[in-house]
Amino acid sequence: MIHVFYLFYFVSSSWIPRGNYIESNRDDCTVSLIYAVHLKKAGSVSFDYQYVDNNMFFEFFIQNDQCQETSSASEKWVKLSENSEWMHHSVALKSGTNILYWRTTGILLGSKVVKPVLIKNITIEGVAYTSECFPCKPGTYSDTPGSSFCKICPRNTYSDKGARECNKCKQDTQYSDEGASKCLDRPPCSNKDTFQIHTPCDNEGKTQVIYKWIEPKICREDMPDAMKLPASGTKEDCPPCNPGFYSNGTSTCSPCPFGTFSDGMQECKPCAAGTEPILGFEYKWWNVLPANMKTSCFNVGNSKCDGMNGWEVAGDHVQSGAGGSDNDYLLLNLHIPGFKPPTSGANVAEMGRITFVFETICSADCVLYFMVDVNRKTTSVVESWGGNREKQSYTHIIAKNATYMFTWAFQRTNQAQDSRRLVNDVVKIYSITATNVMDGVASSCRLCAMGSQQFGSSCVPCPAGHYIDKESSTCKECPPNTYLSPHQGNGKESCIPCGPASRSNKDHSACYSDCTFSYMHENQSLIYNFNNLSSVGTLINGPSFTSKGTKYFHLFNISLCGNGGEKMAVCTDNITDVTTKEMEAEAEDVSNFVKTFVCQSTIIPSDSKGFRTALSSQSVSLADAFLGGTIERSLDGITIKPEMFPFPKKIPDINFFYKSSAATSSCEKGRATVISMRCDPSKPGQGDISVSRLCPAGTCDGCNFYFLWETAEACPFCTENDYQKIEGACKNGHQETHYVWNEPRICMRGVPLPDKRTAACESIDFWLKVGAGVGAFVAVLLVALTCYFWKKNQKLEYKYSKLIMTANSKECELPAPDSCAIMEGEDNDDDVVYSNKQSLLGKLKSLATKEKEHSFESVQLKSSRPQNI
Repeated sequence: MIHVFYLFYFVSSSWIPRGNYIESNRDDCTVSLIYAVHLKKAGSVSFDYQYVDNNMFFEFFIQNDQCQETSSASEKWVKLSENSEWMHHSVALKSGTNILYWRTTGILLGSKVVKPVLIKNITIEGVAYTSECFPCKPGTYSDTPGSSFCKICPRNTYSDKGARECNKCKQDTQYSDEGASKCLDRPPCSNKDTFQIHTPCDNEGKTQVIYKWIEPKICREDMPDAMKLPASGTKEDCPPCNPGFYSNGTSTCSPCPFGTFSDGMQECKPCAAGTEPILGFEYKWWNVLPANMKTSCFNVGNSKCDGMNGWEVAGDHVQSGAGGSDNDYLLLNLHIPGFKPPTSGANVAEMGRITFVFETICSADCVLYFMVDVNRKTTSVVESWGGNREKQSYTHIIAKNATYMFTWAFQRTNQAQDSRRLVNDVVKIYSITATNVMDGVASSCRLCAMGSQQFGSSCVPCPAGHYIDKESSTCKECPPNTYLSPHQGNGKESCIPCGPASRSNKDHSACYSDCTFSYMHENQSLIYNFNNLSSVGTLINGPSFTSKGTKYFHLFNISLCGNGGEKMAVCTDNITDVTTKEMEAEAEDVSNFVKTFVCQSTIIPSDSKGFRTALSSQSVSLADAFLGGTIERSLDGITIKPEMFPFPKKIPDINFFYKSSAATSSCEKGRATVISMRCDPSKPGQGDISVSRLCPAGTCDGCNFYFLWETAEACPFCTENDYQKIEGACKNGHQETHYVWNEPRICMRGVPLPDKRTAACESIDFWLKVGAGVGAFVAVLLVALTCYFWKKNQKLEYKYSKLIMTANSKECELPAPDSCAIMEGEDNDDDVVYSNKQSLLGKLKSLATKEKEHSFESVQLKSSRPQNI
């Protein structure tokens, strides 16, 4: 027989014994509780557990002596507890050595502390018989020899090790809790030992505040410094009935019959013709708990508060009760059988909503949990608030019709304490409102669509996307590209226009992008088509590490546009081997299933915690409504800063704006998402999705998320302005024309680039040469002729001037006419003076007249007239 117990942990993390149960770690470490046993025959192991936080992964599996798991991978994940109750788990064991593993891993990515797993009553069957008995530990006893277990000593008793019975404490001066090993002296009473309640209305319609001792009472009133129980308050008028209820002459309030309404202070009145009651619940006066609400107290480690009221009514609010210990869970439950939209103006996108106003007054680490159970399957925490919280409102939207149990759980501290120190830490809920509740009551009526005479002129349902015309009381469809407001179905003003670059779906319940976009840029119309991006885009961001070194990634799924407005992005808390497809098939019953425009999951890789597969958790919706697409950086109060993604120089980004209506404790107005589409022809297909360097996690505040999607599919269609024409030279009678894209290219598809064109042309090379030659010859000829005639003119001028000089030499004698040429019969006996150097003009003249063999000479002529001797 082998009974070996191991406890593996890291740093300060471990399983901690808490008396009658053992508690797991509360951090993001992996802790294993291991028990090895040898069975002589096949048997089983069973245990009770409490597992309420899905941020803690809880596994139970079995290995043999060869370290081989004997159970399937899907069986090792333990189911979450329902309504914070103890659950029972049993697994068959084979004969031989069995090593049992209880392993927990916390996913601590924020400031919140995860709730631990609690285990008790571990029972193993099939072990060999043993003749050895072990003594009971202090605080327990066994009155039957050979018993298989020890009994716990009741309150105000104690026992030592190996006791067969429990000893009583001194009744008036001492006390003890369950399972105590000694008695404690009773302290003097103080204000921490009392609490107040409001009595129900009596027959006179009066109520009063009375004080009670916190049970079990452990204090003494007979000590010098002890406080006495305060006297009851004076009687006051009871608060009125809640809206939709009326007083029937008794001290209780009754719901108004169907088809009637009341504000709670008057009798129920029937709705006027052409109107219908607005069904729901509005609880704002708290004299007694409504019939569909209940309260209880629960503690995993003791039974002090069993049977106590966890919450107490207090007139204008309901508040947490005293409980039995400071670490009690004080529970308030509201049961809703189902939700049904009003007969007219139905909006299928929202079945209903629940809103409550609350505040917390705490001096320690108190926490208020708001939890939802759907169809009595599994309770999941929707939101939680820790510490002091000012008076505020929270709204939870109901997206599908089902049976709901809403639970408010308040815990003053998660640490077990021997004394009461935090009894004055309270939470107050002032009002709880649920709309469109099946079998609800009405505080007012609304206009409805009237049927024909054959239907008795009663209210008839309007088709989806139709509003009620106030004048004709008939149903009319909302105009194109508008959606019907979920809170108002009367009048055309209830049809809200869709944002820029968006259109309404068929039933006018929401707006979406049809993947087309256009705008004017530099007097040019740019047209976009994102149809190739209508499938889901995925971004895995990381890795990141927690303070304890746990590696994790953030997975983002994006459904950008198209699909008729259907939200295609799916995120699941996949801690089992269930596939996404199977999750969709059971989506009605799976609370950790998110289907929206943009969602986020936290992925723990298999190598981070030693799991066989990656784990997905904390799936949330970041975008369930499309606001519009624009080149502007702001829309409906959502802004993307220029430094988030530096603005491109050529064309601006196309920004898609989304919003999630689900509010959280840190995002009171819900979350917002902006996806910037940037043209990058070098990235075909899906391209790349990235986050800003300023916000490496995709968000800087946890509420606003920003993504950059770079792809060629985000480029506008090409037009004739996006390419240029280049004409080639004429060669061999042909000329080619080429077309090239402008650089940098910022367009895709659209107008294709024209093919190369070839056209006939006439060669001009020969005639160009002929023309050049003729032109050169004419130019030389003109220069030569000019020089010739200039030289001729010079000679004539010289002869003429000579004649004038000769004539002037004679006194009073009329000069005889002289000849410029040699007459026939005359001798040329004039003296001739030769010039040996040819002038430049002479050279040009000889070149022009082709008389290269002779040279012109300058001759000085003498007068032909005889001289006087």
